[in-house]
Amino acid sequence: MSVSDQKKILAVSSSGGHWEQLMLLRPAFDGADVTYVTTIEGLLEKSGVSSGLVVKDCNRNRPWDIVRCALGLLQIMKDIRPQYVVTTGAAPGIIALAVGRMLGAQTVWIDSVANSEELSMSGKLAGKIANLWLTQWQHVSMPNGPIFRGRVL
Repeated sequence: MSVSDQKKILAVSSSGGHWEQLMLLRPAFDGADVTYVTTIEGLLEKSGVSSGLVVKDCNRNRPWDIVRCALGLLQIMKDIRPQYVVTTGAAPGIIALAVGRMLGAQTVWIDSVANSEELSMSGKLAGKIANLWLTQWQHVSMPNGPIFRGRVL
């Protein structure tokens, strides 16, 4: 496969458990041109990720950080032009899905395995945005989504 034939994936998550789960998905991206995005300086290097970037972390309680995160993700996507955006959450991931959809990317949300009883708030929003909306708990899945296809842990 030539470099131009590789699928371009932007894989986004905030730090902590979301990042750990995204890192467990790396084998699924074999053969693709993947750029990882997270929210903490040094996390990429600590995880052995050579192709990655950092954006401002955000949550619903810090609206200006949401704007800064969104602008950072917009610039990254304009530069990289991913075909796919994959995220395990949280707020930066939902923003990445929205920006990705605006720019024509296919989007995938994988709700955190920690949300065993119900979807996270971001996970609920993801159902309105993601092309593929996944949960890691079979009993959380519903006919109209999210769907269960297994767990990463």
